[in-house]
Amino acid sequence: MGNYLYENSLFDWNIPISFDPGHPPFLGFLLAIFWKIFGHELWVSHLLILPFTIGFFFQIRKFTSYFIDATNKHFFLFILIIAEPSLATSFVIVNPEIIILFFFFLVVNSILFKNDYLKFIGLIFLSIISYRSMMLVAGIFLFDLLNKLYIQREKINSILNFKFLLIYFFGSITGISFVVWRLITKGWLQTHPDSPWASLWQFVDIKWFVKNCFILVQRYLDFGKIFIFLFLIISFILFGKRIITTVKNKQLLLLSISSVFFVILVSLISTNTIGHRYFIVSYIVFITLSFRIIILFFTRKKIIYSILFLGLVTGNLWIYPKEISQGWDATLAHIPYHSLRLEAINYLNKENINVEDVASFFPNLTKLDLVDFKGDTRSFQKFNKKNKYVFYATVFNLSDDELKSLENDYTILKEFNNFNITINIYILKEK
Repeated sequence: MGNYLYENSLFDWNIPISFDPGHPPFLGFLLAIFWKIFGHELWVSHLLILPFTIGFFFQIRKFTSYFIDATNKHFFLFILIIAEPSLATSFVIVNPEIIILFFFFLVVNSILFKNDYLKFIGLIFLSIISYRSMMLVAGIFLFDLLNKLYIQREKINSILNFKFLLIYFFGSITGISFVVWRLITKGWLQTHPDSPWASLWQFVDIKWFVKNCFILVQRYLDFGKIFIFLFLIISFILFGKRIITTVKNKQLLLLSISSVFFVILVSLISTNTIGHRYFIVSYIVFITLSFRIIILFFTRKKIIYSILFLGLVTGNLWIYPKEISQGWDATLAHIPYHSLRLEAINYLNKENINVEDVASFFPNLTKLDLVDFKGDTRSFQKFNKKNKYVFYATVFNLSDDELKSLENDYTILKEFNNFNITINIYILKEK
């Protein structure tokens, strides 16, 4: 979307139907502005992400200072949080995640520290980044309401006053305006019959719903987070209700669930793949709760902390067999792919194999220029089981049928390896 806005008009938000995902082009809009100012370069894209990353660090520092009184322990909680693989990955790739996280914690901190001005500003931006960020706005509203009602013991009449409702209404006006504009101008929000993502947004049956429940649990345990949740389960077994006797522990438990309540609800009832990144805010809150429990209830704090930290760090090394879908954009394990991809393309060029005669898979089907910013307008073909050459990387999530075709119908022409990533150039077997 950013390239479309850059090449046409910054304010032409009528994205072509062929690649319109329905989301507000917030990140694309910012990228287009930066490209026009600094040049259409890859480093400029990362430059845009940098201020939000720094802002996120500041907000996390403030968040931890609210829940941890001892200032000498803030740094250790901060390190434990950024060790979470899905969060760490958002620092090195260009997607809306770190922007969402920055504004989310800006709003949450404004609630905790009672700053309505910053709360309003955060809501204005959070509600226009994506549909998922809009759901996080609804989750924050739920937390704010339940926190005041059940934890701070305020009366419902005093909570739902004019000012409280006005902040959320006008704070959400950007998102509301976008949704209304979409419905008026296009008549649909997320997908349409000709959308490439049409199959991902259907209501599920009971069997698929149960499957989604298992996937959701797996997302919370994946990439080393199982150590966090095993620790929480053991802690609740050992100390029971004593853990939730403190106000701050109650707030963390409430925030960890309410913040992503609507994201979880939509994920469970739709056929859309449940991404690891969808729940990063919840991971962070659960990690913070774990850290508080270590401080308040355990004597061997350093040992437990080290286990949790190493567990999260080694989560970047969790690699599944190629038959199992892996969230490559949610772990640092994907990083070697980028250099391997360039190496494989150079091989194709040297062997005089035209890139446009080679098949590949998402996300490697777009123009090379839209990835590398080198002016190369060639693109790979879509795999149809008959292509002479195929470019395959282990970071691509393929169907069982596609994997079977590569195994039975093709032979490896060239293989590239770097750490845990492999790229194969296949050639069709002669019959």
